Amino acid sequence: MREEQNPRKSWDVNHPNDPMTEPKCSPMAGEADRVFLGLRVLGLTRDYSWRQNTPYSHGLPRSNSSVEELARAVVEKKGVPDIIVNNAGTINRNNRLWEVPVEEFDTVIDINVKGVANMLRHFIPLMIERKQGIIVNMSSGWGRSAAAQVAPYCASKWAVEGLTRSVAKELPSGMAIVALNPGVINTDMLTSCFGSSSSLYQTPESWAPKAATMILNLTIADNGASLSV
Repeated sequence: MREEQNPRKSWDVNHPNDPMTEPKCSPMAGEADRVFLGLRVLGLTRDYSWRQNTPYSHGLPRSNSSVEELARAVVEKKGVPDIIVNNAGTINRNNRLWEVPVEEFDTVIDINVKGVANMLRHFIPLMIERKQGIIVNMSSGWGRSAAAQVAPYCASKWAVEGLTRSVAKELPSGMAIVALNPGVINTDMLTSCFGSSSSLYQTPESWAPKAATMILNLTIADNGASLSV
């Protein structure tokens, strides 16, 4: 990271299947020189950019070829990001594991686990060339505990925690990767689990400044850590 030389960072943020992530992440965009966004909405792909001249991803993080294309486009247009936030995610509808449709289970794993792996596969080598970079893998409280009705989601976030700790041992000096539990936020994903009671929790707008400050202050000393906002 270029902490002393240039306090402003470039971000690569990929988003979950949740329209509420637009306001949630916009304050982060205000903290950075470059923000690269790929937003997945209702099973479809929609390109979105907070800034008119910002490169953004095409396709879904679950697609290795799409992420490969994104990495190439980002480097060509803006250079290698200082910070990557792997925020793309989805959750299964409340159900007992044996009653979760196969396709739904696969979607959770493909996006929450394979999506993270695809981002790491294509961006870590670029960061290694620069000898610096911070990667934030969004985890969950359910990646450190468990709950009924959301076994696929819990499994995927536990996988993110394990993946993060293992990759941390593989990174060279000058880089760091962390798992970040964002806390409980009132998004569509939370509503799918909690129903109307999701409105009792913090809004994305109130969460984002806290998260941005925390992420911008990460250093290589945090490598391998499991953190919470």
